[in-house]
Amino acid sequence: MRLVLLLAATLALSACGLQPMYAGGIGQAVAADLAAVEIPAIQGQGGWLVKNALEARLGVAGQATPRFRLDVRLDDSLEALGVLNDDTISRERRILRARYQLIDLASGTVLLDATAGSDAGIDVVSSEYATIAAEQKALENLALEVADRIATQVAVTLRDQAAVPQP
Repeated sequence: MRLVLLLAATLALSACGLQPMYAGGIGQAVAADLAAVEIPAIQGQGGWLVKNALEARLGVAGQATPRFRLDVRLDDSLEALGVLNDDTISRERRILRARYQLIDLASGTVLLDATAGSDAGIDVVSSEYATIAAEQKALENLALEVADRIATQVAVTLRDQAAVPQP
């Protein structure tokens, strides 16, 4: 019975069009391409967090001759949401947006030009230290989420490029 269920699940999964990122013979090429992405410094604390997360996700090996460059510009903002009668803020929203381009260094071609972003709500409490700590933690979490979205899109772009036969 388990074998029948496993076989049915395998057939259903293959019918939906999902496939592993590194499937087929292009898997090693995609992994090598991901490791060949250079990520220049990104301005600000959020930039430092996003850059480190991207390097970890892409497996950037610091190759002497990178094949691609990932340019990222961040917009980090903090806005008040809840304002009480005495003009104190009770809730904030931290927003982190990234505009990024993946550039083929050999040809100068822009392979990917996209945006990614996320936001988080923060409760403002009477302790200024706790509020600052919550804002910092929100930035750390947002940086990881934005880096995940960027890394996924870069990997998909490089996989699609590797699947196209080169002339």
